[in-house]
Amino acid sequence: MSSPGPGPGAGGTGQVARRGRWDIGTGDAETVLAEARKALFVMVGFLAVIWILQIVNWADHQHLTIEYGIRPRDVARLPDILSAPFLHFSWAHIEGNSGPLFIFGFLAAYRGVAKFAAVTVLVILTSGLAAWFTEAPNSVGAGASGVVFGYFGYIMVRGFFDRHPIDMLIGAVMALCFAYQFSVLLPHAGIGWQAHVGGLVGGILAGWIFRDRRPAGPGGPPKAKPPKGQAPPTKGTAVLPTAGSRAELYKQLDDMGL
Repeated sequence: MSSPGPGPGAGGTGQVARRGRWDIGTGDAETVLAEARKALFVMVGFLAVIWILQIVNWADHQHLTIEYGIRPRDVARLPDILSAPFLHFSWAHIEGNSGPLFIFGFLAAYRGVAKFAAVTVLVILTSGLAAWFTEAPNSVGAGASGVVFGYFGYIMVRGFFDRHPIDMLIGAVMALCFAYQFSVLLPHAGIGWQAHVGGLVGGILAGWIFRDRRPAGPGGPPKAKPPKGQAPPTKGTAVLPTAGSRAELYKQLDDMGL
């Protein structure tokens, strides 16, 4: 028996993604490695930016944080929810955020930097709005911890929504290793826990919104539309294959070596 060749339009791979099926999630090794390399550069750049800003901020006596941090329920300062994640109040503050930010950010980005950018925008908005609406008046909020929790939430649910066992394993390991982080989701004096909760919710939401949407495969092919001018078949009515459909069938059998 002849071995089957690549199917039509498969580009030589002969693989068809199927909706509702679990995928090991490795993909093409070279592509995954290239995206992981991009993710590494992106996170190194992200950390470089916030540390450079912290140096400038420290030299200016935290003026940047005061001017561009979140002022709850101040409409004129609402755009500052976009700048606040890049600013910190002290060296201890930025040091505490840098490690988790790099780890979770890299894991969130290694499957695609473009999707990671969209996830980042969403968690910045959800964490920032949560702080803006609910934190104490006359306070200033800043720091990347809301984004850290956003990445954390995204990593934990991405494998489930994308049906990738490897990503599910990564999410479970991260949840176990950083379980102590959940303690700062509860009210603490001097900690913007509202931003943490908002970021976590945004990360989970991002896992759903930006999940992989695979085309239907053999288990559920889309219904073919009838030729122009031909009425669709009704239940119980036999329809003979047209010349075009027979030619396509012969072509597929020929491609398969049958």
